[in-house]
Amino acid sequence: DPPADFDTEEPYLLVSLDEACRRQQLGEGWFISLDDVPRQAISMSIRQILKSGQIVCTVPDRRKAEAVKNAVRSPVTNQAPASILQTHPACDLFLDEAAAADIRS
Repeated sequence: DPPADFDTEEPYLLVSLDEACRRQQLGEGWFISLDDVPRQAISMSIRQILKSGQIVCTVPDRRKAEAVKNAVRSPVTNQAPASILQTHPACDLFLDEAAAADIRS
């Protein structure tokens, strides 16, 4: 979630999950109840992701359409975390129609 930290050197980070993120995990069927959803998670840092030789992003669903648009149409900015992928020489983005909806307009 914005703002992204493009400068962190650590490869992996312990992050707190807000209620919206936890509810998303529940809604996707990963957990039986909100109480089962962890309050923290381990996330790979942006610098670590960019070290990959090939990056493959798959984005299904309408709820990520604005983030997809910002990733491909915005200049690189920490307010659009995935925009940093524009700097990687081998990044493929796979979208369903719903996720691509905002980049067609």
